[in-house]
Amino acid sequence: MSTADILAPLGSSAIELPFFSARVPAGFPSPAQDHMEQSISLDALLDIDAPHTYLVRAHGDSMVGAGIFDEDVLIVSRAATPKHGDIIIAAINGDTFVKRLTFQSGQVVLCSENPKYPPRYILEGDELLVWGVVTDSIRRHGNHA
Repeated sequence: MSTADILAPLGSSAIELPFFSARVPAGFPSPAQDHMEQSISLDALLDIDAPHTYLVRAHGDSMVGAGIFDEDVLIVSRAATPKHGDIIIAAINGDTFVKRLTFQSGQVVLCSENPKYPPRYILEGDELLVWGVVTDSIRRHGNHA
């Protein structure tokens, strides 16, 4: 089951990073300076709308089919209106989860993206709070000190 820890709200950043237009095949040591097309802000690239955006760390393996793995950092928008098929951060009776929002025959169902886990039907008496829509994820590759 994938749960989520709220990390922090995101603020705007004035930092821009170089963006290279050349496609980089595996094994290519580094993009050549003459391929630098422009600078790009991560705010613009990830469509960060501070203060309506925050970070969450995912835990577990229930969303691996959607490309969300244990310890990934998720970018979550509180401004987006959740709709059928969105991946959301939800609290069910006080427990926080990362799940795909679906509607089946008028009933709210939160689905995992791993066949090991059954869907979670929201029943009468359950308290469901949607804390935002996952827009992107950030994954570390390798160990970093």
